[in-house]
Amino acid sequence: MLSRGIATFTLDEGRCPPWLFARMVALARAMIDVMVDEMGPDEFVRRLSDPVWFQSLGTVLAFDWNASGLTTILTAALKEAIRGKERELGIFMCGGKGKTSRKTPDEIMMWSERVSVLPDDARWLVYSSRMAAKVDSALVQDGYQIYHHAFVFSKNGSWSVIQQGMDTASQTARRYHWHGSSVKDFIIEPHAAIVTQKTKQQTLNLTAREGEANRATSVDLAGSNFASLMRDLRLVDKHLSSLSNMVRAKSADGERQLTLLALSHDEFTHHSVERESFSRSKYLQKILYLLGERKPKTYEQLVATPGVGPKTVRALALVAEVVYGAPASFRDPARYSFAHGGKDATPYPVDRATYDNTIMAFRKYVRRADLKTGERDDILRRIEK
Repeated sequence: MLSRGIATFTLDEGRCPPWLFARMVALARAMIDVMVDEMGPDEFVRRLSDPVWFQSLGTVLAFDWNASGLTTILTAALKEAIRGKERELGIFMCGGKGKTSRKTPDEIMMWSERVSVLPDDARWLVYSSRMAAKVDSALVQDGYQIYHHAFVFSKNGSWSVIQQGMDTASQTARRYHWHGSSVKDFIIEPHAAIVTQKTKQQTLNLTAREGEANRATSVDLAGSNFASLMRDLRLVDKHLSSLSNMVRAKSADGERQLTLLALSHDEFTHHSVERESFSRSKYLQKILYLLGERKPKTYEQLVATPGVGPKTVRALALVAEVVYGAPASFRDPARYSFAHGGKDATPYPVDRATYDNTIMAFRKYVRRADLKTGERDDILRRIEK
């Protein structure tokens, strides 16, 4: 069963050589023709949402399997490979790395108009793109800054997102996959299958199912009286310096009980928000005032509000837990895993059936692709390794 997820890799430096990129584009173009003919555009889009399949495709196209550049170069190569053939294939790729990612909404609307996608459906695609970006940058606060966002959709409305973030401190990158038909809720655990080389202990995970009370309280706070919310933030700021296990302190007027976060010092060097001041941030005050006027009814509406980012949801989550006792989750949504397992059974024995199926699929695509005999044999040898 294919799924969406997260993968973590070493952070690359340098550029892809032009000679390699040109060959990746040529091979990708030949293989995409076969894959779309074999599977159809919707299934091709769905396959891109599976981190194992995506990783395997990048490896077949001769890029390093465990490098962050695989994500950016592979999506760029795929986008270039279908250029001029979008209508024929029924596949449209938008966005990319850095500044290109910001063009995603405009590119979605452009292609939607060209292939007569209904306006409401086009707006839904743009909304899906923006929410995927919001969730992975604001709700999964794992230390990875999103710098790559690619949105691919079919003429039938199937869509996938491939995003990547970097953590300069650990020199690693993490990839996030989404698939439209699998997303029943943009907020609650949208990443069903996650592949990563390591997890983080200190991750504010506002998508966790067990964090529903915190999300519900955050919605209440966002729609509450602005002055009251600011008093709560000042109260939290005042006592964060004495953060410790289940320390209780009363506010000056004695009306509120402050329960500080229960954290073990053998788990955290310091809490992710311990040294952060919220009540003095003018920008945060502006956003909280806006939320108070809009009064979002759901957490998704809260997150979708323009201007709401990591700091806003972090502030609301902190007040919800510290002042009102609604705990947030710090469980990294990523699971320690690899594509096919490891030869030494770490983290689990090699999944031979999945491994063989992946090899068979790509062997078939390469054999059917319009390639020279020597090129085909060389690629097949790489697949067999």
